[in-house]
Amino acid sequence: MRLRVMTKQDIPGGLRLNTVAGWNQTAVDWNRFLDGTTDGCFVMEDGEKVVGTAATLPFEDRFAWISMVLVDPEYRNRGSGTQLLEQTVRHLDDRGIPTLKLDATPLGKPLYEKMGFVSEYEIERWISRRAAREEGATNEAVPCQQPLPEILALDRAIFGADRSALLRSLREQAPDFALAIAKGTQLEGYAFGRRGLFADHCGPWMARDRETANALLAEFLRRSSRETVIVDAMKSNSTASEILQQNAFSVARSLTRMYRGPNAFPGKPDLLCAIIGPEFG
Repeated sequence: MRLRVMTKQDIPGGLRLNTVAGWNQTAVDWNRFLDGTTDGCFVMEDGEKVVGTAATLPFEDRFAWISMVLVDPEYRNRGSGTQLLEQTVRHLDDRGIPTLKLDATPLGKPLYEKMGFVSEYEIERWISRRAAREEGATNEAVPCQQPLPEILALDRAIFGADRSALLRSLREQAPDFALAIAKGTQLEGYAFGRRGLFADHCGPWMARDRETANALLAEFLRRSSRETVIVDAMKSNSTASEILQQNAFSVARSLTRMYRGPNAFPGKPDLLCAIIGPEFG
């Protein structure tokens, strides 16, 4: 087997692996990784078959995300996943990225701790399953048409680094999920979303108060026609948890945001209701 840099020709192979694993990413998501870094995504191949993947996504060289560590079930327990993970860390260290971040499952957390990662905060995946609606059966009312630069500037302060390319991609691919609410000249909250392989995913979801948080989620749910909707919410945000419960969501699993390095740009996570997702931060 051979470990090498991933290219866009490998997207079908990556998509096959995340489909087998039951993950929600699409070819659009794989393109987001590859558009965000020229040589920071990797595959393990057996002959011409992609049997493992790992991705990195840098943000302003302040920190970088590690995700999409996937191995074909037939090739597990051979060390491929560890090799792919170690390759992402070497690559980011060689680039001089000071802080590495990821969202760990309970199973993966001990491995990351051995590699020097420490916990930052907890995230809970909430899932709603409901009757599907016809495409286009949405409420056309928009909470607010806020200029995108204002949203991007606030998001940079909250996330800790510029991720405008990622948010612009979310808006381009799902413009009906790009929402914002303002009171006077102050931006009170925003939300984006994406259409995944089997579910619509709401995030990031940011709000300064309960009223704004509730309005944004309600509008997102009106605009989504899928049976399954996913939200990766901040466990510390009790308001978000209460609103999700009221909308028939239930907790499916927990994640731990972890980092290795100084974490000099933590952002303002207390203003977040939910992250984009564990693959993007």
